[in-house]
Amino acid sequence: MSSELHDRPDSPCIGVCSTLFDEVCKGCGRTAFEVSNWVFLTDVEKQAIWDRITQEGTAMRFAPGRSQGGTLA
Repeated sequence: MSSELHDRPDSPCIGVCSTLFDEVCKGCGRTAFEVSNWVFLTDVEKQAIWDRITQEGTAMRFAPGRSQGGTLA
């Protein structure tokens, strides 16, 4: 497995969680299930989620002006 998974934050969370109201978090793009079970997922499962949310690119994490780590540039 590539070390790319370990070159980024473990979690896509940027501290803007909307899963109390939305099935998919507007901050990171993960589903409520993925957010609540993140600590139990394998590296392969986490990588698949990272790949999906990166490809979708709709979460605030991927908004222009944010660095790769999710903070404002």
